[in-house]
Amino acid sequence: MKRILILSILVLSAFQLSAQQRTDRSFVRKGNKLFADSLFIKAEENYLKAVDLNPELVEGTYNLGNAYVAQQKPNEAMEQYRKAATALEARKKELADNPETKPAELEKCKMELARTYHNAGVVYHASEQYDKAVESYKQALRNNPMDDETRYNMILAQRMLKQQQDQQQDQQQQQDQQQQQDQQQDQQQDQQDQQQEDQQQEQQEQPEEMSQENAEQLLEAAMQDERDVQERVQEQLMKAQQKKPLEKDW
Repeated sequence: MKRILILSILVLSAFQLSAQQRTDRSFVRKGNKLFADSLFIKAEENYLKAVDLNPELVEGTYNLGNAYVAQQKPNEAMEQYRKAATALEARKKELADNPETKPAELEKCKMELARTYHNAGVVYHASEQYDKAVESYKQALRNNPMDDETRYNMILAQRMLKQQQDQQQDQQQQQDQQQQQDQQQDQQQDQQDQQQEDQQQEQQEQPEEMSQENAEQLLEAAMQDERDVQERVQEQLMKAQQKKPLEKDW
């Protein structure tokens, strides 16, 4: 499989330079040599010197982004690529609006812009931000439709984006199902709790039913009380009769 990460170095244009431009661009050239020798930290130092001298130097900004990618610093790299892309977009518009612009000069700017978007897409791709990677690759192809490497990367990123979206959809469905199950369990538990509360309340409101044994005991006690009363009455009657005087016969 092709490598996704293909970083291109922007070379310097050959035209009359001022003393300051020769200085900042000399740092870029030195950084390019160090980058080619895989001395990325030293290359970064030289690109930073170039950018400090001339913040508008696109070659320094772009190549600084490459040095950050080589050191696995994606956030720092993206910041530099965004700066480079913004500057190159402005340059492309200026060249396109100028009727005296040579086609080769505009084409060169578009190629540099395409490489910038390509590398930005590579960084997004590596960090699994496939939606942003696809958009960056599209921007690269708008400026260089013949770049097969970018087209391949874009197709691969689109496939990975589809898989990522499918996985996210499956995870969301599983979460929704789990949430529904949790809600159903909560409702069932609430119903059970309510039923228990209703049963307890009914038991408190209704008098306790008397058992057969208790009823027999109460009946026996009542009958015994009645017998005791009758015996006392009978005893009192007998005592009264004993005390009554005998009547005389006429």
